[in-house]
This record gives sequence, structure tokens and C-alpha cells, in this order.
Amino acid sequence: MARQASALFLLIPMAAPLMAQQSDAGAAGAEVTALAATAAKESGRPAYTPATGIKFKASDNVFLKSALAVDFTYRNATVTLPLYRGQSPRGENIYYIITESSDYAVAKRMGINYSPKMAMAAGTPGAQAVTLKDGVMRFKGNVDFAPEYKVTPGDPPTYFPPKSFNPGAKGDAEWSSMAVLPSGVVLNVQMVQNASGAHDRLKAIDLEKRTVTLSLLDGFHDGKQYYYHLVTDVSADLPAVLEKGVFTPRLANVPGYGKSMPSDKSALLGFSPVLNGSTDMKSGEDQGFSTSLRNGGIDPINVFPIPPSNEDASRNNNYSPLWDAHVNMWTPAAVKDGKVKRIRSLEELKGLIKSGLITSAMINPPGPGNPYIGGLRPTQAIINCPVVAQPDLPPR
Repeated sequence: MARQASALFLLIPMAAPLMAQQSDAGAAGAEVTALAATAAKESGRPAYTPATGIKFKASDNVFLKSALAVDFTYRNATVTLPLYRGQSPRGENIYYIITESSDYAVAKRMGINYSPKMAMAAGTPGAQAVTLKDGVMRFKGNVDFAPEYKVTPGDPPTYFPPKSFNPGAKGDAEWSSMAVLPSGVVLNVQMVQNASGAHDRLKAIDLEKRTVTLSLLDGFHDGKQYYYHLVTDVSADLPAVLEKGVFTPRLANVPGYGKSMPSDKSALLGFSPVLNGSTDMKSGEDQGFSTSLRNGGIDPINVFPIPPSNEDASRNNNYSPLWDAHVNMWTPAAVKDGKVKRIRSLEELKGLIKSGLITSAMINPPGPGNPYIGGLRPTQAIINCPVVAQPDLPPR
């Protein structure tokens, strides 16, 4: 079963890391001005500035300042974002969101997250070069939203791997959410609707007002719940189903698995989903792929190392929305002895690994471990999860 499940994740070999392209600050400023002006004209809504942005409560702890609304209803959280019109390779209108920039000035101006690590995607086969004309982005790739999302849980007690599954959307060979502007700046861009349909996490869309509402996933960071993030696209088919994102094979060519430090030639940042946590959603300890599969796709509540740090302009800012999965699993002895519980922080995870209760999941291929994630081996699957907010709310 380990080999079978592993094969489901490992579909495309990753490209060797390449040097990030240098960006042109002046050209980037002109690009952002054009994008914002066209979006404002078409939506009738002023372009984002700190003055025009929504004034969220301090306790909401919203990182993505351009967000128009957030709803933190437990197990049904959503975010409403500005919607941009673009063009497909055939010149048809498509609609997309922007959540991160590799350039600090661009991120501040647009009210999006800053991720200097994303610059490492430029110049690699994992990115998509785009063009701009009159403030409209034109893509080389496209997404097919027509497939029907399906998943049949496996047998208990883990319900993993699924007996059958099918992603609800797939990017073509040219599609990547790592959109490289002519200036060299990399934006995290996700198409959410085109002529074929809409993203599986789309809850509402208003093409006239240019807004879209998408479902958020819960997570843990630093002992706190409600690390709310989007799932936009995923590099392999099975995790695309488990996380309900667009299956984007091209994304697998972004470097580099198991490399999570700012000094690494990598656009990725390690995090750790749980494979076989508790499946009792009433226990307050449910977590992982098993509970998601058993309970109709509820959030797996993964463990994340850091939040966005949008005031840190340095190149040592380690945040990236391209999360490098290091799936962990409770050992048979831990399960037998009733040790399974929610893992609430990276430090707690490292302690459980050190004590022998947690290990790399059987789906992780052989290879070196990543010290950043307690020595777990990378699963070789990239989950694009822009982080939206981590509100100060009572735990559930």
C-alpha cells in the first residue's frame, strides 16, 4: 500500500533548482498601476490602499489586507477577495485572484502577502510567464474546471488511501499559479472561473462588482487554531482531492523539496499534514487525512510553522504560500497505546518525533529528512495555500 499511495503523489519529477530572475522595480510599479487601474474601472471599487482597505478588528489578525470580508464561522469559514479579469491563451475572459508577491513594494501596494522565496520560481519550468496589455493579464495556460470532484474513502480505521478519487479541476501543461510578470516579479495568481466552470472552493462570485468568496481551511500554528488559509492549487492529484484544489502538474517543477531555509534555493516552505489522526470529529482531537475522508471532507487541520510577516522587507522573510508537504503518521505503538491527539505546533510535532510516537508517513518516498520539520521526509507534493488570517478566538 505504501508504494501504491506514494505513486499517487509522485507524478512529475521536479526540475533542478535554477537561479531566480532579477525583477525590474520600475517596470513592476507600472504593471501594478495598470492592473489596479483596470480593476478599479471594471469593478467600480477604488484600488486598494491602506486608506481604502477594509478596517478589520485587531483580533481578526488578517494578513491579506486587500480582503473585502472574512467570515470565521467554525467549519464554514470564508474570505471575499477582489476579482481580476484576465485572458486565456485563446483570448477568452477568465477571472482570477492575487494573494502574494515576490516583491515587497508590490505586495504593500496591492495589500497582499510578501513572499521573497517565490522569486525562486522564476526561470524554472514550474512557473508561467504572463503578459500585460491595458492592465489585463494574459496567460499561456488554462484550467479545466469541468471534471466532477469525487472521492470514495478507503477502509477503516484510516480510510486512506481513498478507494477512488478524481480532482474537480486540472491545469493544462502550461498553467501555473506562479505567474511571472514581464518585470520579473512573481505573483501568486489563481484562476477561479472561466468558460469551463469554477473552482471547487468557490462559494459566490459577482462578475459585475468583481468579487469572489472562497472557503477557508483551518490549521494550527504555534499552539493556536484558526490558521485560516486558502487552497488554490496542488502539484499532485491525490492531495489535490484531499485539499480540494486545482490539480496543477506544472507546479511540481518549482524547486525544491525538503529545503525550507531562507538561504536555500527553494520557493517552498515545509509544513506537516497528519495522515492517521483521530477520526472522531466530536472529540476535539480530530485531525488529518483520515478524519477528512471519514467525515465528508472536513478540514484536516494541518500543522504550519510560521505566518506571513508582511512588515519584514528582508530577504530572510521565510514565508511562502507554496507549502512543501511532509506528511507525518502516528506509529502503530502510539495508536495501540491511545497516544493519538491533535498536534498543535511544529515544536510539539518535533517532540513527538523525538519520542518515537510520530514518523514520516509511508507515502513519503525514501530520501533525506528535513531538519526544519523535525527530520521528516518530504512527500514531494506542493500545496499552494495563501494564508489569510489567524483570528483570536476560543479553541474548538
